[in-house]
Amino acid sequence: MSDVTRAEICIAACAEAWRGDGEVIASPMGRIPALAARLAKLTFAPGLMLSDGDADYLTDPTGADSHVEAHIPYRRLFDFVWHGSRHVMMGASQLDRFGNQNISAIGTDFHRPKAQLIGVRGAPGNTINHPTSYWIANHSPKVFVEKVDVVSGIGFDRARAAGPAARFHELRLVVTNLAVLDFATPDRRMRIRSIHPGVTVEEVIAATGFALEGTSHPALTPQPGGEALRLIREVLDPKGTREREVPSAGRV
Repeated sequence: MSDVTRAEICIAACAEAWRGDGEVIASPMGRIPALAARLAKLTFAPGLMLSDGDADYLTDPTGADSHVEAHIPYRRLFDFVWHGSRHVMMGASQLDRFGNQNISAIGTDFHRPKAQLIGVRGAPGNTINHPTSYWIANHSPKVFVEKVDVVSGIGFDRARAAGPAARFHELRLVVTNLAVLDFATPDRRMRIRSIHPGVTVEEVIAATGFALEGTSHPALTPQPGGEALRLIREVLDPKGTREREVPSAGRV
């Protein structure tokens, strides 16, 4: 038993998505990804450009006396999207085994869906032009489904079918409150990369609506080290807002 919480493990795991990216725009969506991108910049990825959520990009990831490095209006952001110099971490209402993502609507009748969501937004351009990762705060069979109702962001099977048009397609990581998943399999099906401390493989399998690869003795997700924990707790999130996004978190 340590004093590291599940939320802190998730932040460190999400931060790893940007490792090795160099000078790119990090576009994290959600509290945990935002903290993760800032942690990455403060530790192993100093070249990341971090948005203030609008059009300013900052050199100071702490949010205190931030220095504006660049101003990029939304209309110009597409230049970076098409250039591939961006890595977004999005959410998903549904994901399938190949990483097809739905954030548009729930229900197979597109004209009368059971639930209207936010639309495809930037998911098509994101997934076809630059690295994309996903953060899922509640790993469940409602999210990890056999087939998504609407394809917003494309997965590896559709990228293969698209041929050269999807040559820049890359789904990097899927981080959830239970595990880290990736697509490092011969046919690019989702596999368990690691499970978080305190989680069992059986829990991950039960929370997934399709057969996962890598269920035999997966690694444990590393816990953040002392300096990373200090940055999370004292610099980036001293009010502990991270615990609200992973409400089931306990000490691990």
